[in-house]
Amino acid sequence: MPDVSHAPSSSSRELDVAIVGGGLGGLYAIHRLRGMGLKVRAYEAGSGVGGTWFWNRYPGARCDVESLEYSYSFSDELQQDWKWPERYGNQPEILQYINHVADRFDLRRDVELNTRIVSALFDSKAGLWTLRTDKGEEVRARYCVMAAGNLSTPRVPDFKGIGDFKGKWYHSGLWPHDGVDFTGLRVGVVGTGSSGVQMIPLIARQAKHLSVFQRTANFSLPARNGPMEPERESRHKADYPARRRAAYDTPFAIGGYPKPTKSALEATPEERNAAYEAKWREGGSISYLYAYTDLLVNKEANDTASEFVRNKIRGMVKDPATAELLAPKDHPIGTKRLCLDTGYYETYNRPNVTLVDVRSDPIAEITSTGLRTGKQEYELDAIVFATGFDAMTGALREIDIRTSDGAVLADKWAGGPLTYLGLMVAGFPNMFVVTGPGSPGVKTQMIASIEQHVDWIAGCIDHLHRQQLDRIEPAEQAESDWVHHVNAVADSTLYPLANSWYVGANIPGKPRVFMPYVGGFDRYKQRCDAVAAKGYEGFALSRTKVPAG
Repeated sequence: MPDVSHAPSSSSRELDVAIVGGGLGGLYAIHRLRGMGLKVRAYEAGSGVGGTWFWNRYPGARCDVESLEYSYSFSDELQQDWKWPERYGNQPEILQYINHVADRFDLRRDVELNTRIVSALFDSKAGLWTLRTDKGEEVRARYCVMAAGNLSTPRVPDFKGIGDFKGKWYHSGLWPHDGVDFTGLRVGVVGTGSSGVQMIPLIARQAKHLSVFQRTANFSLPARNGPMEPERESRHKADYPARRRAAYDTPFAIGGYPKPTKSALEATPEERNAAYEAKWREGGSISYLYAYTDLLVNKEANDTASEFVRNKIRGMVKDPATAELLAPKDHPIGTKRLCLDTGYYETYNRPNVTLVDVRSDPIAEITSTGLRTGKQEYELDAIVFATGFDAMTGALREIDIRTSDGAVLADKWAGGPLTYLGLMVAGFPNMFVVTGPGSPGVKTQMIASIEQHVDWIAGCIDHLHRQQLDRIEPAEQAESDWVHHVNAVADSTLYPLANSWYVGANIPGKPRVFMPYVGGFDRYKQRCDAVAAKGYEGFALSRTKVPAG
């Protein structure tokens, strides 16, 4: 156990709240908590704010939630003033928006860039967190807010020979800020998740030849992206308050979609196909999954939605064998992150694109000149790993988080993450997590979940101060009951049928535990509100007794 010292070092900083992360969550936490008169500071590893939108600069990076929804709601002036150029914002547009918010609300003065938090220790006697940075600075704070993000720890596969490759390799989450020109190159893309689906059509236009190495096919729907229609924008902005309120009563925290009223099995085949066709033409994932009440809980109902998309793929891809490889058969639609694309499937009709099935012929190693499967060798000038992230727990597990009583977060989470409401961890007082495991964050419009979490945290700290208390942590039983509830809800759906990053399936050795809460944002928010209304039911609240002298 590290040495616990109450005396500040010469390079220490004293805060009320230390925030880890300078993305959307960290920035809103600064704004909200600073507005309460608290002394706060956020620590960000990147050289700029923005979190996932700062790091993910790969070709085609774009949000899969419409721009008018994927935005902060805390300032009506902000949401009225800002103009989104497209229906779905791309990475440069979203990063520009985040930087605008940082400047407009003077948030940068409380962000320390190029600074990674390497450890966090809670002193149980003093009731203080001590965070240490990679620069050796020490930060002391009563409260710690972990806003490190759910998709912020890139997973670079440990293929044999990767260090011998003489070309250049890239990861979608660690993209060079000055971009990459693939013109005239033989390129290999490993992975066909969301980032792969977005980048493959653009890389194919540049590359001399593109080989796509697919282990698992993913469902993707057309985004129908385009320039923002002025009428659509003005109509949406005029109804912003009502739409934001309505979003609280939906599973995905997105308003504007009529709630489904019947099962897919209650409709005739003709009615179903007409409904799916309308959703297909409209574009977007939420609308499609919202066609019927039971698409995520009834396999027979889901089969109708899945087969509709498979038939669309078969109609778009000219080569029947390639089409069948691209048509997912191993998971129901929506149980993995449902991708949105522009021209993804049609890309495989290009003469310079080859789809390689590495499920039947796995990748054996990276060679000095390319990539070798068990049966064939592929000469490549560049390799792109679209292999995702150590989702939901990776960022926190990279920090040595422990208490002076001997609790170590990495040990506690060895069998999978344990939280109460996805907001706090038993045994780790005064440490809040923004959209953590056990919350619905990644299954929702993320900014809505971020605001809901930070508002709850702010309300909690305010309650403690008004009651002249300064310590809070979940009861072990409340945490255990919540984890059981999260798993029980997941087991009542089709989600566990997929080997997705929701269960850590993309990380070798990671415990297979379903991490998000899929009971819906609406139910979750009601539960959080009820817990707060009952004086933070399930939590132990107390006052730190600092020894005299």
